[in-house]
Amino acid sequence: MAFEDNRHASSLFGSHDQNLAFLERRLGVEATVRGNMVAIRGPADACQQAKKVLESLYDRVRRGEQVALGDVDGAIRMTLSQGSLFPSDGEPARPGFAQVSTRKKTIVARTAAQDAYMRALARHELVFATGPAGTGKTYIGVAWAAALIERGEADRIILSRPAVEAGERLGFLPGDMKEKVDPYLRPLYDALYDVMPPEKVERGMTSGMIEIAPLAFMRGRTLANAVVLLDEAQNTSSMQMKMFLTRLGENSRMIVTGDPTQIDLPPGQVSGLAEAIGLLENVEGVSVARFSAQDVVRHELVARIVRAYESAHPSPNP
Repeated sequence: MAFEDNRHASSLFGSHDQNLAFLERRLGVEATVRGNMVAIRGPADACQQAKKVLESLYDRVRRGEQVALGDVDGAIRMTLSQGSLFPSDGEPARPGFAQVSTRKKTIVARTAAQDAYMRALARHELVFATGPAGTGKTYIGVAWAAALIERGEADRIILSRPAVEAGERLGFLPGDMKEKVDPYLRPLYDALYDVMPPEKVERGMTSGMIEIAPLAFMRGRTLANAVVLLDEAQNTSSMQMKMFLTRLGENSRMIVTGDPTQIDLPPGQVSGLAEAIGLLENVEGVSVARFSAQDVVRHELVARIVRAYESAHPSPNP
């Protein structure tokens, strides 16, 4: 394969050709670089898949996007999920993975589960997303909320989490209420700043367009024309989950994410997330997206860690 622009080719190959090395490991091929050219050797199917991955990533580089190892992994997963590269006559080509775009960045699904999650967000008013850490449940949900705000399809973003986890009590932390709860809500701030320009986040929080609050603050409210996301939902009680779900107002969307293997509730207390999915999965307007260790996109080692824990402590994914 030959690429027209040497600078773009260098960005595609990565620092010290790390993107190509990752491609070699995942597809079982050998890639040799000479300037702006790369030769791929290996089984015919694997070589064709590698060619398609590099072509799709080169298009992204030409559009000015950065290509990291995670993007290479996502392109490989998408290519593998599309099946045969040479469909028979009359057979339509399978579409690529779904994506969500904000003014700051475009997030393309990296796994089939992320693709199904994004498509569910587009079709349903209430979406549950369950699975291990690192699968993009919260990040994609926040990006989807930001995209709806930018398109004018919602007036507010409301992000929430249970404020007490792992037996810790807010009363023993120093500071006022905001200072007490902010450490628990920090992952939501991080995701928000990653998908929206910082100045827009600051303006939104000042004007009330963006609200980040502990779950207890949701009681008694009706949330209309909003995108409402509840993170770490496995740590809600049955009554807390019912309270949250019944806040849904006109022209609003709800996203509920959680990892059922990391429940920090007192022994014997039922997780509101597990109960809600059991009760609502077949209700019209509700969708459940399930992730597994195979969908971890943070780092290869994270996926192996999750699989090791799942083998040692198997638990059903609601």
